[in-house]
Amino acid sequence: MFDQITILGPGLLGASIGIAASERGLTNRIVSWSRRAETRGNCQAQSWCDEVFDTPEAACRGSQLVIICTPVQTIVPLLSKIAEDLAPEALVTDVGSTKSRICRDAMGVDLNGATFIGSHPMAGSEQTGLAHARGNLFDAAACIVTPLEDAPSGKVRQISTFWESLGMQVTHASPEHHDEIVAHISHLPHLLSSALCSFLASKDPTWKALAGGGLRDTTRIASGDPGLWRQILESNREEVIRAISGMEEELHQVKSALTNEDAATLNQRLERGKHYRDSLSS
Repeated sequence: MFDQITILGPGLLGASIGIAASERGLTNRIVSWSRRAETRGNCQAQSWCDEVFDTPEAACRGSQLVIICTPVQTIVPLLSKIAEDLAPEALVTDVGSTKSRICRDAMGVDLNGATFIGSHPMAGSEQTGLAHARGNLFDAAACIVTPLEDAPSGKVRQISTFWESLGMQVTHASPEHHDEIVAHISHLPHLLSSALCSFLASKDPTWKALAGGGLRDTTRIASGDPGLWRQILESNREEVIRAISGMEEELHQVKSALTNEDAATLNQRLERGKHYRDSLSS
């Protein structure tokens, strides 16, 4: 699909993209850049990576596809930094967990004729870093592509086909609609998991030895990097607050049912929750 792909920030997602693209023969050459010298050194030893550069500008020269895989607050500044080194026909995307601010701010960057289209592959884990990357990370996972209204249709098809070629199920949404969706299905679940662990941390520490698999399953995602998640939540602040308000109302209804010994309402909420969980893809 591309003669050369550049990956800026080869952590879990970036390196997994590199592995998957290499395994599936989607490019002749993959190059990368990382802010940390240690990561650049580790990348040199990876079979999927053909060359590692010391600067992001150098890494982007000659690439038809540039994928920015850095934390959300650094994406647009990095886009501005590489702009003059992008080929006019280049396609630039990212893997950020929020989109509205990134995509709208990217409109103000002169990309030397290149095209930026936001992406959010809904894949990952509570584990982070190059060491945990794997080529099958994207198999059957969802990817939301968030083109702006004037995005070239050919470029939209191109980036959509790329993600599909990695095994993903692609859907399109405006950046604003994307942020509303992920506030509810991704950001709120992480907050609830983390808040539960934070609450339990204030209780008797010996209780942990009595916990079963249910608590571990419910709170697995709370192990995600707090610094990265703080950036994500701050970047999507308004939608996350709306999602929290909706969740507070749901908890209030459950609390009221318990307080009033309203078995019918309590059962109805539990049944609805079970039905939704059972309907999720495994």
